[in-house]
Amino acid sequence: MHVLGSIIKRAVKLRGNMPAIFKIKDPYAIQTRELKKLLKKAAYTSFGEEYRFDEILKSPDFVKEFQQRIPIHDYNNIFKNWWYRMLNGEPYVCWPGKVKYFALSSGTSEASSKQIPITADMLRAIKKTSIRQIFSLARYDFSRDFYEKGILMLGGSTHLNFNGTYFEGDLSGITAKNLPFWFQHFYKPGKRIAKERDWPTKLDEIVKKAPSWDIGVICGVPAWWQILIEKIIDYYKVDNIHQIWPNLSIFVHGGVSFGPYEKGFEKLLGKPLTYIETYLASEGFIAFQSRPNTNSMQLVLNNGIFMEFVPFNERNFDSEGNIKPDAEALTIKDVEEGVDYALLLSTCAGAWRYIIEDMVKFTSLELSEIVITGRTKHFLNLCGEHLSQENMNMAIKRVEDQLNIEVREFTVAGIKHNSMFAHKWYIGTDNEVDIDELRKKIDENLKILNDDYRVERIAAIKDVFVEVHSSNTFYDYMKALGKEGGQNKFPRVLKNQQLDEWEEFLRNYYK
Repeated sequence: MHVLGSIIKRAVKLRGNMPAIFKIKDPYAIQTRELKKLLKKAAYTSFGEEYRFDEILKSPDFVKEFQQRIPIHDYNNIFKNWWYRMLNGEPYVCWPGKVKYFALSSGTSEASSKQIPITADMLRAIKKTSIRQIFSLARYDFSRDFYEKGILMLGGSTHLNFNGTYFEGDLSGITAKNLPFWFQHFYKPGKRIAKERDWPTKLDEIVKKAPSWDIGVICGVPAWWQILIEKIIDYYKVDNIHQIWPNLSIFVHGGVSFGPYEKGFEKLLGKPLTYIETYLASEGFIAFQSRPNTNSMQLVLNNGIFMEFVPFNERNFDSEGNIKPDAEALTIKDVEEGVDYALLLSTCAGAWRYIIEDMVKFTSLELSEIVITGRTKHFLNLCGEHLSQENMNMAIKRVEDQLNIEVREFTVAGIKHNSMFAHKWYIGTDNEVDIDELRKKIDENLKILNDDYRVERIAAIKDVFVEVHSSNTFYDYMKALGKEGGQNKFPRVLKNQQLDEWEEFLRNYYK
């Protein structure tokens, strides 16, 4: 019997002795212990010596001392001042030892790729949290046979670029390349296909192999999984994916709200799936959905990451969503439910008070559970409408139900309109739709979801414009940027240069 199957079956057997949910007695105490471990280990790095980690650790309130001494970093300043030295092979810069891997991550807000250090300690932490997530499946009502099914991970290539000093590539490719030996039997699509760099070729290879695999779990970004499943259904002339993979039971997704994709995704199924959200960023494994019957994820508080939470307001962020140097950062003991926070991370990969530009909201302080509500730069606030990505996702989900359409992708921009302002929506759907009715419904939904938007639609936002494009238009744009597949997501808000480039692409696309 295979090791993973045995472990999980035993966990299932013991499920009756497990609590339905794990309450965290003292999240702050757990986090302070984690920070102390990070500071101790990095005390003799260049960063630790610069900011005197040894002195911070002697302070009676070392958490407060840490926050006062260490500046907040965004990618540009931590890379310019510190991380570039790791790329040159210098050891002990921000974390002990040399950095062997760098994850290429553009998120959804930058044109050029970021190079995020992935240390051996971070790889171990990601593996540890991944195992925790596997064990959490014991809280779900799956048959024992399920735990011997394959797990198909749709991510970046494991064929990493090597320049003589370090390897770089998608985080999904780095982690897949470093899978523990006991996981290999369950992991699909296998080493050969996983190494493929050309995304269309990778998808075609998976389509051809699909019937030979007994898949129970699929993992990845919803948009690319939808495309792959459609390809499989079309290739084999079946009605739904369960005619190919009858034991498919779980979709583990992350990186983007699943709400707008749900309607179209479920058309491809023969029976319902269990959806499990995960929050694995290039900077670390931050949270995962640890129990059924919730859309929230539990923070991983004791595995190589210390977290701070910055209220997303005008005191802490400028009009473009950039964090201010004197921003107020809270620890987990001071947060509140229902408030949008930007995340600062200090990690076992040498990130120190580093903003990752995601916004989260606590849904349960007792369980340390959160939902992702958007990104600090993916919001519209031209004149006080405070329109969040969460508002946008919900408005589109409602539109899909109201008009019985499937919106595969969307993005929105704030523009000048005469002497005032307007919002311009770009909708990716392959259904026929009345554009005026679509515009009207989006506007109405947002007025219900957001009081500030409703007020500003009277005062300053004088119109809402909508353009409808095929879903392929959005995918072709990502391909043109070299961001096809893997963990790449289409940005929900376009500003400045990104908006100009998108408009230019559209003009050329239809010539």
